[in-house]
Amino acid sequence: MKHITNVISVINVIAGLTRNPLKLMAVAFCLLLPIASPAQKVWTLEECIKQAQDFNIDIKQRELQIETAEVDLHTSRMSRLPNLNASIGDNVSMGRAQIDDGSATPRITTQTTSNTSASLGASMPIFTGFRISNEVARDKLDVEAAYENLNKAKEDLAINVTGQFLQVLFSKETLKINEEQLFLSKNQAEKTELMVNAGKVARAELSDVQAQVSKDQVAVVEARNNLNLALLNLAQFLELDFTPDFDVAAPNAVQITVQSEALTPPSMLYGEAVGIKPVIKEQEFRLQSAEKAISIAQSANLPSLSLDMGVSTSYFYTFDGVNKPIAEQLKDRLNEYVGLSLQIPIFNRFATSNQIKKARINVESQQFALDNAKKTLYKEIQTAYQNALAAVEKYKASEVAMRATEESYRGATERYETGKISIFEFNEAKTKWKQTQVDCVQTKYEYVFRTKILDFYANRPISL
Repeated sequence: MKHITNVISVINVIAGLTRNPLKLMAVAFCLLLPIASPAQKVWTLEECIKQAQDFNIDIKQRELQIETAEVDLHTSRMSRLPNLNASIGDNVSMGRAQIDDGSATPRITTQTTSNTSASLGASMPIFTGFRISNEVARDKLDVEAAYENLNKAKEDLAINVTGQFLQVLFSKETLKINEEQLFLSKNQAEKTELMVNAGKVARAELSDVQAQVSKDQVAVVEARNNLNLALLNLAQFLELDFTPDFDVAAPNAVQITVQSEALTPPSMLYGEAVGIKPVIKEQEFRLQSAEKAISIAQSANLPSLSLDMGVSTSYFYTFDGVNKPIAEQLKDRLNEYVGLSLQIPIFNRFATSNQIKKARINVESQQFALDNAKKTLYKEIQTAYQNALAAVEKYKASEVAMRATEESYRGATERYETGKISIFEFNEAKTKWKQTQVDCVQTKYEYVFRTKILDFYANRPISL
């Protein structure tokens, strides 16, 4: 009923407006206006990197590794505290027993007894051969290494996201180039049709031009599909559900300086990176942790001293016999003790010496891991530098080629319109111009990506 009432009200309003044409036109104009919708979310490169680092599964796992290392550190610190243990037990005995009742001959009888005992004890380490202090130091280093491992994963993810982001920008510009080429082909088809009607060219050429329009339309569809795939890959990196309105905020213009002299040499980059990159710092912490493990193993050769204290009591009960009250027995059997316990290792079947050997071997292994990480870092920087140099030259060459083919296309357009060249020669010039445009855009973003990798090694923020 409510819905019917609303419909009737709308009809009455419209009927009233028909008596006033100006109001009716105003309402119609408002209805034709697009309904305002919330602005869709567009992602900047910085937002994409943060989103990926906040929700990436691998990052989450490395954060859990940090929590595990912090738990181990807390365990080591708390091992200095005394422990406290309580125990209670009961033993029941059944058998024959000799009872002295004052007569000349003791009496033998069957007897069942119960003995219940309880104790509370504590022990606190006083000296452990520096084992505890070294364990705390080792676990601190392991926590630092876990943090650097997380930072390394975040850096790697930032580089991957940057590559995917630039792929989206490249796909956008490629689509724009193809749309411009389609626009030119359509204009050329219109001009050719006029020329055919004027009898300046054969009708067969119009078919060739229209065929080129169809090819360019297919190229636009493919370029749009490539853009959607690039957006999909980026959304997956960000752990987002891909929707048609997902888009990135492209900068107004990607400014680049195509000068090889502006690139920082590998030796200088390495000198900066080796002291700050997480991949190196992690291995340094791992090496220091392994060195602490040697001291921990050596502590087993030193005496250890602990303070022990406790209290105990018991209750004895004879079935079918006379027993003292529980409270009286617990008080009479109460026993308290406190003392020092010194343990001096003499021989443990070479277990300690073998543990020390294993710890020293692990130190050598960690040293090799550190050296390898440094060598790998230098190789990566050298490769990134050479790739950036090559990208500079490729971009310069592609710019020259694009300008040359554009000039060639303009000349071909004039010659074709005056009937000096065929449609095939014109389309060939147009295709070459389009290809060099795409190549120029590709080399531009390749250069941008290569320079961002150099920024990464120089510990500069990644941004566009």
